[in-house]
Amino acid sequence: MKPSLASSDSRPAPQPNKWAVFAVVAIGVLMATLDSSIVNISLPVIARSFQRPLSGVMQWVVMAYLLVIVALLLTGGRLGDMFGRKPVWQAGLGLFSLGSAACGLAPNIGALIGARALQGVGAALLMAMSPALLTAAFPASERGRALGMNALSVAIGVSAGPPLGGFITARLSWRWIFFINVPIGLVGLILAALLLPAPSGRQRSRFDWVGASLLAVSLASLTGALSFAYDLGWGSELIWGGLLTSMIGFSLFALHESRHTAPLIDPRLLKNRVFTLAWLSLVLSFLAAFGVAFLTPFYLQQLRGFSTEQAGWVMMAYPVAIAVCAPVAGRWSDQLGSRTLAPLGLFIVAGALVLLGQSGAATPLTRLTLNLALVGFGQALFQPANNSTLLGAAPVGAQGLAGGLLATGRVLGQSLSVAVTGAVFAALGGAEAGRLLALRRPALAEPALAQTFVASYRAALWVCAGIALLGALVSLSRGRLRPAAGHTPPDSRASGGAHVVAKLDQA
Repeated sequence: MKPSLASSDSRPAPQPNKWAVFAVVAIGVLMATLDSSIVNISLPVIARSFQRPLSGVMQWVVMAYLLVIVALLLTGGRLGDMFGRKPVWQAGLGLFSLGSAACGLAPNIGALIGARALQGVGAALLMAMSPALLTAAFPASERGRALGMNALSVAIGVSAGPPLGGFITARLSWRWIFFINVPIGLVGLILAALLLPAPSGRQRSRFDWVGASLLAVSLASLTGALSFAYDLGWGSELIWGGLLTSMIGFSLFALHESRHTAPLIDPRLLKNRVFTLAWLSLVLSFLAAFGVAFLTPFYLQQLRGFSTEQAGWVMMAYPVAIAVCAPVAGRWSDQLGSRTLAPLGLFIVAGALVLLGQSGAATPLTRLTLNLALVGFGQALFQPANNSTLLGAAPVGAQGLAGGLLATGRVLGQSLSVAVTGAVFAALGGAEAGRLLALRRPALAEPALAQTFVASYRAALWVCAGIALLGALVSLSRGRLRPAAGHTPPDSRASGGAHVVAKLDQA
């Protein structure tokens, strides 16, 4: 008999101050997302410090962090449902801070990679717990607003990473991009102890260590293979080895879960149409939109001849649009319902990708920036609404797991986007044309190469537009959310103080 997922942990008493909880959660979200991007700008300096080439083992300074996160997100969510969100979140922040100190003190490249992996363990726990903590702290009528503010934290963390990393590295040392996390983490731990609600109960269930291990290996292998496919090529033995490992791992995981009395993933989530389709549309949204973040820097630097710094400022239009619009979109989601805003957001993303794909070697910078911002605006409409539905569709005792699935879907979508857009772009000759254009300036003097690059860039983004359109249709088809026992539907709307219990999925 499988254990009940009902837990008093998600309904703490007394009710915590919602904005105090948000402030504490924002610290963890900012730190975890910041460190996914802050290292990239400093990699050349780190490579010189350890007398290593920039390629090869140096890539693992970035990948060790990301792969550990995706491998442990679902495990972290399940641990939160079992032992309480507060202690798991505190453990995550403590491990992240400890890993940051170890990164700053690393005597060699191997120690730095190991410390980055430790950071990844902490970041996985933080990312898995953050949506569940916010969902529990905010009433159903304000959940979209809370998740919109959380999207603001993510956008700030991702966009601030490169400029902040460059500033710190230039004026202090690359080691301080890690050391700076330590005092912030200590402050976060103190505030968490004072402000986060204590768990009032635990689920009586055994943790599935075998299933967690199989899932971690499978997700890490799949994500790693997809992430490196563009650089190594689809014919690489490493890529096919990773894909084969993930296929075998997922098969063994499914077999093991079907026989386990306390499976890692609650089967009720997978049978819930609203949850499943909201999660699928989430993956499709990142598969579509992340192609912009991946390919457009090549367009700006190789075709247009922009410097790295100039390209970075142009690319800021995308996360800044999310940061500005997501909180407002979250409030709209609470007022209008997520079933309207979520598909509308992806329809806008699809249209914006078509417009962006029309960019050529002489497209005005204003038009390019507006198109990038429009992609961000569409994502800002979609994410809070869809995330609210996804979390609202989960049973009360599975909010941590739902948060882990949400973050896993985001990383999986991004990895798939790199693989898909990279494959389309390279297959049509864009990668080789870009390499040659970078050597032969200006681009306008090489019309044949420029034409090949533009055609490849356009095809890749239009494929992404089709994926966004598919995501919008999936979002439209998910149906209405039936509230679980003891669970207030997240899309419920307040009207004169009364909640209308006719709500749609959140993502």
